[in-house]
This record gives sequence, structure tokens and C-alpha cells, in this order.
Amino acid sequence: MTGSEAAPTRIDTSRPHPARVYDWWLGGKDNYPVDEELARKILAADGTAVRGARANRRFMHRATRTAAQAGIRQFLDIGTGIPTEPNLHQVAQQVAPDAKVVYADNDPIVLRHAEALLHGSAEGTTDYVHADVRDPDTILRLAAGSLDLTRPVALSLVALTHYLGDATDGDDVYGLIKRYVEGLAPGSYVVLSQVTADISPEGVAKAAELFRRSGTPFFPRTHAEFSRFFDGLELQEPGVVAVSEWRPEAEDLAAQAEGAVPVYAGVGLKL
Repeated sequence: MTGSEAAPTRIDTSRPHPARVYDWWLGGKDNYPVDEELARKILAADGTAVRGARANRRFMHRATRTAAQAGIRQFLDIGTGIPTEPNLHQVAQQVAPDAKVVYADNDPIVLRHAEALLHGSAEGTTDYVHADVRDPDTILRLAAGSLDLTRPVALSLVALTHYLGDATDGDDVYGLIKRYVEGLAPGSYVVLSQVTADISPEGVAKAAELFRRSGTPFFPRTHAEFSRFFDGLELQEPGVVAVSEWRPEAEDLAAQAEGAVPVYAGVGLKL
């Protein structure tokens, strides 16, 4: 396993963490009472939270399969979150057993579970780097220990950008995405999803405020703001759409009957 130079910090259970809140919505067990409390409050404010988390997970599976079926054999998943099977490497290696996957996250609880992420196919490889999305130079350098960045990669930042601000003197999320894309070879895919207030304004506004009160910045974005992440990339069909409408499969079509979820998704190709 590869690690960043920074020593992992102790798991803080005094305040909720987005990855653990998301884990609770997915029915996971790697969360604490403080995470469950916030997850329940957000679900009460925005009844789409659980459906959205599940729809987002299915999108990650579909996008990963799409990239693998298109010939991509290298995957970099940033903001991995707590392992929930099937993980990205399992989806990719089911299509292409020789696929190489690198996970990156800065959450100590994900680091604790990293060993579970590393059990891939005999032909492929899986690795984990402990680093922050705001440090693309470090992530790309460490990922290059397992991936050949002169060849195409599928870069996934799924349900991550809404935790990053766009101020140039802050997170500069648009600048971050641009720096990651610049580090990728032509033929690479960029897979993104992001919460929006376009679809469920009142519920998302309440959820965003609950996140902020808990100490987690939260930035829902409009269709135009999310589409900006794909500037300079060739958007793959069907473009930027609600997450459950991106190349839906039978399970997604069935879930759509329960109502829309306020998450946009898209996949771009670097030419």
C-alpha cells in the first residue's frame, strides 16, 4: 500500500463526517451516533437523501463499466469513502480483470478499511493513497506509483465536488479539476456527480444548512455550474443529466418511479 508523507490523523467521533453520513444512508455500519444523528436530520429535511445516495452509487458502477468497456484499464478514484461492495475495483475488474485501480482519500476511517479495498483480481492491481483532494500534485505523484499516467485513466470524483468551494483563494474547485485533467493523458475519462438545488430547492437548502452547521461546507451547484467542470472535455451521451438518467439500467428505471433525486452526473472524455 502506498501512503502520503503526512501521518494519518486520529478518527474524530465528536463531529459527523460526510463519508460516514453517506455510509449510514447506504445501510453501512462504519458510522457513529453523531453521524447517524445528522443523517437522520438531513433525511427528515430532504426525503431524497437515501435514494440519492443509492442512485449515485449505481451511477458510479455504470460509469466505471462504461469506461472499462471502452478499453480503459486504469482507474483513479478520489474521495473513495468507506468501502461498500461492489467497490469500484470490483466493477472494473469484472469487465477487465487486468485493470489497475488506485483509491485516494484523506479520511482516517477509510485508511483503516484500506485493506478491504486492496483485494482485487489476480491479474489486476489495487492500491490506496492517503492524501487530500486539494493536493492534486501529491495524489497524482503517488498514483503514478501504480498507474502509468502517460496512458488513459478514468478519474472519478463522485459526490465530492459539493464539499469544495469555488473561491480562488479557497478550495478553487474548478482550478482543482483543471489541474487533475491536465495530469491525465488524452483518451482519459472524467466521472463526476454533484448535488444540485435545481431539482429539490427547499430540501437541498435545508440539507446544506445542516451540513454547514455540523462543520462541513456544502455547495450545491446549478446545471450550468456543474457543466463547467467539463469545459475542454467531450461530454459523453447523454451529457449532464440527473444521476439516475445517465445511461439507466433496469434498477435505475424502477427507482425513477420513486421520484427524482437532486444530483447531477456526467462523464467527459479528454481528447
